[in-house]
Amino acid sequence: MAREIQPKDTTRNMAYELWMKAPNPMVTFFKTLDVTNLVKVSRKKNMKFNMLLDYCIGKAAVSVKEFFILPVGDKFIQYDKIAVNTIVKNKDREVSSCDILYTDDLQKFNQDYLKYTVQVAEMCQDRDLSDDCMVIGTSAIVDTEIDGAVGMNSGIFNNPFIIWGKYRKKVFRYYLPISFQFHHTQMDGAHAGRFLENLQNEINRIR
Repeated sequence: MAREIQPKDTTRNMAYELWMKAPNPMVTFFKTLDVTNLVKVSRKKNMKFNMLLDYCIGKAAVSVKEFFILPVGDKFIQYDKIAVNTIVKNKDREVSSCDILYTDDLQKFNQDYLKYTVQVAEMCQDRDLSDDCMVIGTSAIVDTEIDGAVGMNSGIFNNPFIIWGKYRKKVFRYYLPISFQFHHTQMDGAHAGRFLENLQNEINRIR
């Protein structure tokens, strides 16, 4: 469920005043994650690496309350659910967008991920949950290694967004540089930093 709230009734009122009309309110952080455990779990359970990372992103986000609010147009919207978006190569060799509702149940999240990414690829139609969920965008550039990427400020799409490429092997461990873009009205650097710390912890904990 999504509903409009008044910024003055939240802890983000000052940020709303400062950043809603800023020429570029988007902030990008870069971080290198140790994804060794994620690679091991992916191989052991025969689960897709990107699905596992999307799951960890959702799990890391739900403990940071700022992820449940988002500036949409000139409004402030409160959500009670979070979804993670993934980009899918469809049967026409183009890309489609697929939102997966986050659930703490990894098996259920995996089932939904497989079901809806296949559906989107076959139908070549986006699956959009943004009317009901705060959606975290992701884009995996799996054909190459990248050090990071800076997204654009469209003035329309204000959702947090994470980009990554191929993970890298160094000796016996695997590392993944990511970029995390967020709207300054939604959260401050401290909140983004807490999310990234949570993300690394969830990657380490998943079994």
